[in-house]
Amino acid sequence: MHQPDNASDPHVAVLAFPFSTHAAPLLSIISRLASSAPNTHFSFFSTAESNNSLLSTHKHYFLPNVKAYNVSNGVPDNYVLLGKPQEDIELFMKAAPENLRKAVAKAAVETRRKVSCLVTDSFLWFAAEMAEEMQVPFVPCWLSGSSSLSTHFYTDVIREKMGLEGIEGREDEQLKFIQGMSKVCIRDLPEGVLFGNLQSIFSDMLHRMGLQLPQGDAVVINSFEELDPTINNDLKSKFKQFLNVGPFNLISPPPAVPDTSSCLPWLDRQKPASVAYLGFGSVSRLPPNEIVAVAEALEASKLPFIWSLKKNLQADLPNRKLNGIMVEWAPQLDVLAHNAVGVFINHGGWSSLMESMACGVPMIIRPFFGDQRLNARMVQDEWKIGVSVEGGIITKRGFLRSLDLILWQENGKKMRENVRKFKQLAETAVGPQGSSMKNFKALVDIVSRPNDA
Repeated sequence: MHQPDNASDPHVAVLAFPFSTHAAPLLSIISRLASSAPNTHFSFFSTAESNNSLLSTHKHYFLPNVKAYNVSNGVPDNYVLLGKPQEDIELFMKAAPENLRKAVAKAAVETRRKVSCLVTDSFLWFAAEMAEEMQVPFVPCWLSGSSSLSTHFYTDVIREKMGLEGIEGREDEQLKFIQGMSKVCIRDLPEGVLFGNLQSIFSDMLHRMGLQLPQGDAVVINSFEELDPTINNDLKSKFKQFLNVGPFNLISPPPAVPDTSSCLPWLDRQKPASVAYLGFGSVSRLPPNEIVAVAEALEASKLPFIWSLKKNLQADLPNRKLNGIMVEWAPQLDVLAHNAVGVFINHGGWSSLMESMACGVPMIIRPFFGDQRLNARMVQDEWKIGVSVEGGIITKRGFLRSLDLILWQENGKKMRENVRKFKQLAETAVGPQGSSMKNFKALVDIVSRPNDA
């Protein structure tokens, strides 16, 4: 383990949210910070399950000055999980404030370096209190887009303007009172803002997060300023510093991974922009009827495709003559970067959107939960680089229309032109004089302040 040269060298405590796919992108930007500030020590706190997974799949991010520390998952001894929704999150969050305080104090003793900065997943709203107690800078990281961050920051305003009763029948009302959100409808909002279980641990966590963000010395986001300039300018006026330092996959690119499924040689044999790539992330799951609908549409279109689908879900596929390959895993960034890929069908997760945009590939989005409906709205109506599936559910007829629109119609050509423009803007943003690189340098300045500053 890297040891800073003296006691005044910075020691940054990084608090991860250990669920879904949150920890890996946070670790990726920490790794880039660690590379840029080699005299700063980064202690990365997550659960043992999360850290073990990261060490097996993202070991390259643990540079000599980055060390993982395990924190309890909050499940009491001899406790049997009941399988309730968000039960694991609720147990973790109840115990996290005390557990993380103890873990951070322990790491400070072990490294013999006082913690000088607290960088956290923004979901951990209580970290603002920890930073105040420790008298150190507080830097929450939002790992999705500025539009979804805006909805959580303005939750109370949205509830006041829209009301919490009588939402049914008003789902298409737009949020024209929030800057940059005029095309967003009530139905697009994440659960917990106006609908869903507003009393759940997750809803409460996001609401508290929105209230605490202005206390941050800087709010960091996985995006680039040129993508949502109106929303960005609004949030800049609300936070001390609002730092777009993305796309993370460009500013902190992962190393090449083996193409164990032989996707790339197969793509080499296809025509440019002719292939559909389907991947719905590691959490979202298409129901069997939609898997069948996709297969039927692919058969009818005779479209070449790569479909990343777990083996157990492939059992739902009908016996069809398909013009593509089914894989359990695909090297997504390499696939999207291949000139044969013409459309990416995904769930609307922010990392997938950033990767597709950075590769210049238009999208068809089937959202499931959280910010995915909102992301789909931005893709379709604000950025005009793809479409959301009709009615939010994949049908054979609707999917065929979406494929036809993007791959063969004039509107699809415009979408490809639009996404290529965003690709260029993203590349410029992470370049030497770009907005994201400028913001990243400001972030380096914050985390690398010495202990006696």
